[in-house]
Amino acid sequence: MAVSYVVTGGLGGVGRAIVDRLAEAGHVVIIDTGMATHLPESVQLVSGSAADPEVAAEAARRAEDAGDLVGWVNNAAIFRDAGLLNADARDILELITANLAMAVTGCHAAVRHFVEHRRNGAIVNVSSHQAQRPVRGALPYATAKAAIEGLTRAVAVDHGPAGIRANVVALGSIATERYESLRAAHPEVDAQMASLHPLGRVGSVREVADVVAFLLSGAAGFVNGAVIPVDGGRSVLGPDPEAIS
Repeated sequence: MAVSYVVTGGLGGVGRAIVDRLAEAGHVVIIDTGMATHLPESVQLVSGSAADPEVAAEAARRAEDAGDLVGWVNNAAIFRDAGLLNADARDILELITANLAMAVTGCHAAVRHFVEHRRNGAIVNVSSHQAQRPVRGALPYATAKAAIEGLTRAVAVDHGPAGIRANVVALGSIATERYESLRAAHPEVDAQMASLHPLGRVGSVREVADVVAFLLSGAAGFVNGAVIPVDGGRSVLGPDPEAIS
């Protein structure tokens, strides 16, 4: 049986690694605002915003044409900081809404598609350790990610009886193009990241993709409403009082 998936924000970074991993099992439709070149035959792009219901519906249609749509990954995000003292409240709300809207729209399209086709399905929403432990200066992003985790739990409760599972991967620092640019500008970042992650390093995009693929698979058939940290232990690291001089 041919299967298909939808991944938002799938042209680069973590999203592209998820696309490449899922393409090993089926057809993947990407929703992204960027331009694509040299996509494999098993991957296609729907250009547009992941927050646009019409774009999401088109992605679902194209995925279904290629195989049974069984999984949806809401990965798209906007990274822009704004604080209570340096930004207008309206601007902050717009940033929060922009991030949350993409996950809500994706969940809406996925759940309706699964129910319409009377099919079990799985949703994975990509969150961050910041949903629980924010980094200073990232208020809109941390707030949106916390809301996305609440959204995921509600979807799991509301639609679990229909065989629809919803889970979260909460990421620590991952070695993406964005991270490499930060490293180039600030050589001290490697040591800082090693100290923040008990494994002593940042994660790889493939490590994230493998967890997402597991959560979408039948092997995770009884995992629902969970927040899975993919952060090398960053979210559980506490300060060592003996290390403070």
